[in-house]
Amino acid sequence: MHKDGITRTAATLLALEAFGLVMLTAWQVIAMLSGDTEAITTAIALAVLTVIGAFALAAFAVAVPRGASWGRSGGIVAQLLILAVALGAATGEFAHPLVAVGIALPALVTFIALVLVAWRAGRGRDAASL
Repeated sequence: MHKDGITRTAATLLALEAFGLVMLTAWQVIAMLSGDTEAITTAIALAVLTVIGAFALAAFAVAVPRGASWGRSGGIVAQLLILAVALGAATGEFAHPLVAVGIALPALVTFIALVLVAWRAGRGRDAASL
């Protein structure tokens, strides 16, 4: 797969999301070390899941420019999960609409970029089969 602008953009956005999760993990660890957690086992589990998410997003960021379909599909699923988190941030008793927008906008842009990359990959595969 050629590395056009949209492919590089999608990969870069995925890498930035992975970096964001690494920063979130650091914040979680600092909160645990400072005693700012109610249940340490739950906090540790959340930090581990956040690290797993960061590794997954980083793997997708590497896979997308290489043309791996699992990177595109995994990235798309991750964006849908992020959009679900944004919806949760926008609703409920402790709703923060601006936080929700801050979460949703990058996920939406990344989602669109990944769908375009997947669409182009599908078109390339169709043209090769002719």
